[in-house]
Amino acid sequence: MKRSSSVIRRAVLAAASVALATGCTAQAAGGTAGTASPTEAPRTASSAPTATDAPTDAPTEDGKGPSPSATTAEPTGTSTATPEADVLMGDGDESEQVRELQARLRQLGHFHRAPTGFYGTMTAASVKAFQGKQGLPRTGSVDDATWQGLLGASRKPTADELKPSTTNQLDTPDARCMTGRVLCISKESRTLAWMIDGKVVSAMDVRFGSENTPTREGTFTVERKVRQDWSRLYHTPMPLSMYFSRGQAVHYSSDFAARGYNGASHGCVNVRDKVKLTALFDQVKVGDKVVVHW
Repeated sequence: MKRSSSVIRRAVLAAASVALATGCTAQAAGGTAGTASPTEAPRTASSAPTATDAPTDAPTEDGKGPSPSATTAEPTGTSTATPEADVLMGDGDESEQVRELQARLRQLGHFHRAPTGFYGTMTAASVKAFQGKQGLPRTGSVDDATWQGLLGASRKPTADELKPSTTNQLDTPDARCMTGRVLCISKESRTLAWMIDGKVVSAMDVRFGSENTPTREGTFTVERKVRQDWSRLYHTPMPLSMYFSRGQAVHYSSDFAARGYNGASHGCVNVRDKVKLTALFDQVKVGDKVVVHW
């Protein structure tokens, strides 16, 4: 009997040694062999799978199939937002309709440059300002509601409004310009307006003298006209000169036409549009008024 008990004991010890050698403890993927996670109970053969290992077509607790949202990920980039209204004009567009848009906005005081036909950041800001006034969403792009609102608030632009002769916008004329025949020259808007009895007949961009050679301000008259003249002081051509204050004159400047406002005159009023100035030169008479103002 003693021998039989000893045999049984040895058999039990041998079985335990085999179990330890084969590593029966549960192991997480990527874990250390023979070491269980302290926060996860070992899974036995009868344990139910966890949510992370469950097959995607496994039924839910109520016995029904899984909902699409539970099994199918939303494609990257898919938007659930309500689509915006159709955009008629927006950033980067270039067309005659954009030019009309800018001209109409300019009529209402929202666009402060000559229409270009190109929809950029300045046009977008002007559209936002108009939309804000109208109580429309300030998107900066033109949808049908914005366009219809603009058509109702403005009038059909004239040819000169669509393609004006001046890049700069004319400001309110000085009171001295409202009667008679006047060359109304504004240092504020950098424009010359040829006015007769308070009406603008033509307009053009101008530039003035530098800080060291400023253009005089005040009320003058056209003293003399010289179609082809030459500055003996500065040795430069002065075509289409209309003198109004000693050596200072309104005249065409090829430098202004080429360099714009990167340069300055020696005190004269430079004009860069030779065609416009030629027509003006033929209309202006000696004795006509000249007003240079801010």
